Amino acid sequence: MMLKLFKENIRIAFGSIKTQLLRTILTVLIIAIGITALVGILTVVSALENTISSDFASMGANTFNINQYENKVRNRGGNEREVINPIISYPEAVAFKSKYKYPFTETSLSFTATTTAEVKYLSEKTDPEITIVGVDEHFITNSGLETSLGRSFNQFDIENNTYSCIVGSDFEKGLLKDINPIDKTISIRGARFKVIGVLKEKGSTFGNSQDLRVLIPIQVARSLFTAPNINYTISVMVSKKEVLDEAIDNATSTMRRVRKLSPVRDNNFGIVRSDDLINRILSITQYLGLAAWTISVITILGSSIALMNIMIVSVTERTREIGVRKALGAKRSTVAFQFFIETLLIGQIGGLVGIFLGILLGFGIATAMSFSFVIPWMAIFAAFATSFCVAIVSGLYPAIKASKLDPIEALRYE
Repeated sequence: MMLKLFKENIRIAFGSIKTQLLRTILTVLIIAIGITALVGILTVVSALENTISSDFASMGANTFNINQYENKVRNRGGNEREVINPIISYPEAVAFKSKYKYPFTETSLSFTATTTAEVKYLSEKTDPEITIVGVDEHFITNSGLETSLGRSFNQFDIENNTYSCIVGSDFEKGLLKDINPIDKTISIRGARFKVIGVLKEKGSTFGNSQDLRVLIPIQVARSLFTAPNINYTISVMVSKKEVLDEAIDNATSTMRRVRKLSPVRDNNFGIVRSDDLINRILSITQYLGLAAWTISVITILGSSIALMNIMIVSVTERTREIGVRKALGAKRSTVAFQFFIETLLIGQIGGLVGIFLGILLGFGIATAMSFSFVIPWMAIFAAFATSFCVAIVSGLYPAIKASKLDPIEALRYE
């Protein structure tokens, strides 16, 4: 009996929606815009988080670097004196590597020799925008890099300073196009290097292309690029994530010993965990999520007022119909339920349209910005819940108003 009444109410609701089609479409659109904003922004945020997480997972979440400073960008506060840390010199980097013997760790030394090298192959040459990095045999695994062709450096290459190199994936599209790059000879600053591997494509991070670089053994790089004050990076990979914090503490005290710092002095170097940056970026995406909710709440507030308004107008227009139904014995609850179902239907249609448009919008933005798209179940659930709440809030007052109409007065109404 209850189910039959429910079906009947839905049939009546669809009937009255059809008779006021334009008004219903406009209401659905108002609700849909609010839901689209919510789902769209949350979709982009979750795609961004997914991309960052997968990028940093490939970088190795259990690595940390010892750099000159903790962050590349240093703030110069109002009265704060800018702390100037000494660069990490080669003797210091080597001393650290020989003294740091924490279990489950692998230490790698590297430095950026230049960012404006010109690389030649036969008679062709590149624009001078190639980054040359001097590395050791652990650099590739510690940096979360992989080779798509050929092999990585081994201990023999590094200890014997072989003139071998690993090139970024852009070389396959440019200088070494349409040929197998392995065992080809390229020249950098007049020195000839044999290509032993090609790195998998990484794309660009914060505007710097990671695929326009050449990795060469660290000692070879030091002999070719003899700029003063070369700053070295020490990277440590911890194979057991549980000991990461102790490994960092141990590395800090080792580096302090290398630099002969007295116990009262602060560290004059920075230790950056690979998961620090991801946590910082993910905290920014939380604000984006909050912005999405704020925009949507304002829009949805507007749409709930519009929906309530339309339902009140609908009650007024259908006063005679309500009077007839009540005169024929319809209970107050039945009349209220009929209007309530109508409001719920409009709200849910608006929600569905909004979810569909929101996912489309999110997918479009995520694709345009090369984020890895994920279906945002959380956003869909939030949108359904929101449109349901809007319908309930908007439908209560008109439904109660309709149920309270006096049948005699209602039948008189013109």
